[in-house]
Amino acid sequence: MDRKGKETSPNQERDSSKEKSPTSDAMDVRGDAAAGGGSRQRYNSEGGASNDDGSDQGKRNSEYMVAIYYPTVIQDHFFRFYSFCWRKIAQGFTIPGIAASPPKFVSLEEIMTAANGMNNMVLAHEIAVDQDFKLKNIEPPNDSIHRQVKDTIHKAFWDVLESELNEDPPNYSQAMVLLEDVKQNLISLLLPQHTKIKEEIHEALDAALIRQQVERRVLDFQYYAQYVITVMGKLCAPVRDEKIKELTEIQGVVPMFRGILETLDLMKLDMANFTIDYFRPNIIAKSVEYEKQKFAEFLKIQTDGLQYTRRWLVEHVMNFRKNGEVFNVEDANAIRSLTTNVLGEAYLELLDWNNRNPYPETLVMDQGRFTELGRRCLRLHITGSVLLVTASTVQPLYGIAAFKEKLKEHIKVLMEDNYTNEDLENNLPNITEQVVKEVREGLERYEMKPLETSVEKMLRGQIMEIAREDHKIRHLVRMRVKEFLLQTVTSSTAAPLRIPLGLSSLQTELTSITGQFLRLVSHNRAVFGEYYTDIITQAVLPK
Repeated sequence: MDRKGKETSPNQERDSSKEKSPTSDAMDVRGDAAAGGGSRQRYNSEGGASNDDGSDQGKRNSEYMVAIYYPTVIQDHFFRFYSFCWRKIAQGFTIPGIAASPPKFVSLEEIMTAANGMNNMVLAHEIAVDQDFKLKNIEPPNDSIHRQVKDTIHKAFWDVLESELNEDPPNYSQAMVLLEDVKQNLISLLLPQHTKIKEEIHEALDAALIRQQVERRVLDFQYYAQYVITVMGKLCAPVRDEKIKELTEIQGVVPMFRGILETLDLMKLDMANFTIDYFRPNIIAKSVEYEKQKFAEFLKIQTDGLQYTRRWLVEHVMNFRKNGEVFNVEDANAIRSLTTNVLGEAYLELLDWNNRNPYPETLVMDQGRFTELGRRCLRLHITGSVLLVTASTVQPLYGIAAFKEKLKEHIKVLMEDNYTNEDLENNLPNITEQVVKEVREGLERYEMKPLETSVEKMLRGQIMEIAREDHKIRHLVRMRVKEFLLQTVTSSTAAPLRIPLGLSSLQTELTSITGQFLRLVSHNRAVFGEYYTDIITQAVLPK
């Protein structure tokens, strides 16, 4: 890596530092739904730099590096989708004695191939929809059995190593295993074109040579530790410089090698994230077709992989029918318009999903994201409602932008842990006290008439009533937010959208939610749009 402030040969380096592209929550929430990062410079085997984003070699490198590191940060998404797939597979099995359609048989190889495809599909999806996606180490909780087992095994390994090294003469059997492990870890940090440094590592950590030194009792274990640290210092990202420095100051061979392995794990994680950043544009460009392919493979191994998706969409088609909508199935434009409108309403339902209903198969990977967006919408509704109630009660203060902004930020802080209406009911007394406090201080600061007792009582009562879901102002805010989101995902033009009346002070929060919602919807529809169109068309055809 290209290390700052050090003179090293480029064929021994890789630049893994990240230059983050500037982003913003601008009013135009219609930006590229899957914007990716720029290209990365890497070094070829001859020491020259190249930016061949789309080369076959680059693609192989990305597949090789990403395959090494399992993305622990997406385990929740993967296991949710994986278990869902297995439930769907199980639906295809026939129970003896129960009449059913002719059974469909699939081989174990087909099932495992589809399951592995789901794993890769989840990873590609995460990279495509989450611009800040990073792999992270997840440590088990301190009081968990997982932590106890992990600590016990690690302690046993290092205790055995130290015991063997303290024997007379020293026993290097465990040390040989450790050196080979370290060697393989160093090599795993190299790209295929880094042949020269790979040869150097093989030569310096040659197992046969080390074994001869052991037999002659001249093995200098400390020398090899220092060599490994030197190589790590040339390969690591600048952010790990301090960690490398700490390794050189550790006293004792066993603690030093323990630190080496821990630091190598961090370096592998750095390399994996660098690889993801480097190939993100390529992954994003191919993710839609890739997800289509993998989902099609999933559909082949079970009876009905769109059961819950069909139920979700048909329900909204029926709602349109109840509202007097006339379906012209012979008009392609009419079907296209109906599909857009039905999908718009259906996507909005995901923000307030009834957990008693099974989630649509095509959206399982994004269930957590839509749930979190729904929570953010709830907090937005309440914050907007409180601001409007305060504005109607203390009108002179509400013309001061600084007062509105300060009050909004304080309400947001109090609303951070509110996920349900029950949470809101418990928290409204605190919000009420904060609003009254802010109003009093604001009136005093701007030398206005003090808050009268009767007005304060009315203000408190109106804020507490916001807990009711049918509260008029709360309902008004909710409908305006919904209409704004619906307009965003159903409009066929890229014209800027006007912030709803009364919500201008929440523009930043609203556009942030809308931008993320639009990205998720756009990607999902690009992948599964053909299935959605078929389901909606079939639902409106005469029976």
